[in-house]
Amino acid sequence: MRNILDFIIRHSHWAIFALLQVIAAFMLFRFNNFQGSVWFTSASEVTASATEVTSYVKRYFGLEKMNRELTARNISLMQELDYYRGLVEAANKNDVTPMLVKGKVNVIKTDSTTIVHKDAPVVMDKSFVVCPAKVVNISVRRYDNYIAIDKGKDDGVKTGMGVIGGLGIVGIVCRTSDNYSLVLPVLNSNSSISCKLARTDYFGFLKWDGGNPLVASMTDVPRHAEYEIGDTIVTSGHSTVFIEGIPVGTVSSCNDSDDNMSYTLGVNLFTDFGKLNDVFVLQLPRREELTELEKDIKY
Repeated sequence: MRNILDFIIRHSHWAIFALLQVIAAFMLFRFNNFQGSVWFTSASEVTASATEVTSYVKRYFGLEKMNRELTARNISLMQELDYYRGLVEAANKNDVTPMLVKGKVNVIKTDSTTIVHKDAPVVMDKSFVVCPAKVVNISVRRYDNYIAIDKGKDDGVKTGMGVIGGLGIVGIVCRTSDNYSLVLPVLNSNSSISCKLARTDYFGFLKWDGGNPLVASMTDVPRHAEYEIGDTIVTSGHSTVFIEGIPVGTVSSCNDSDDNMSYTLGVNLFTDFGKLNDVFVLQLPRREELTELEKDIKY
């Protein structure tokens, strides 16, 4: 300890000199506009260079994952090409022009990872589609969120119609004006949509309990239901709002229900409501006929 103190005392003039240099530099750049701007510019350039180097390093170590994703993407594109060729052939033979809405989910498994590709098309009969629409207002942070779209009564939109996006289900029209409509989305505590496990056909109800806008729950799933983490969930078709098979999400977890009589599955939603811009409003054929038939039934 004594040697350290002796060293500091012997070289104290250097320490004082360095301290005075720091103080002088601070005063120079702090109280002189020109020198301050030079310092700021130089510091920004150094920071930008360091950030660029860091970015290159991260990008290099991420090349392996990127290559896996590109390979999966190429496989999906080849599958889509074959799919479209089949549609063209069918249309030429039967003189049918289907409505194509992006959203079908393909799961591609590689040796070390599972990649969900969500850009393959869903074939939607034109009679189901009332109109395409743009999202003009949306909330995702509330417990009861709503979406406003730019189509209303003048465009044929009615209360109770289903709404889907490019990757899957969005919600149900709950209010309309002449030129606009409000949609009750999945991200609303009052939303309850019938859905099922695509692989095994066991069904439940899609609900959202707040929190993460990318995660919901599938409730009332029978305890004997067969499922696996990663299974795809789609609409069940057990309603007059959505046809069967519209993508919803994938199973992420499983918990017992409050009464221990069923399962509640965690669902990673395909639709990212924070990026939602374009939607389609749907109406099932003969919906009014079924609604009229069921209106006097008491449950």
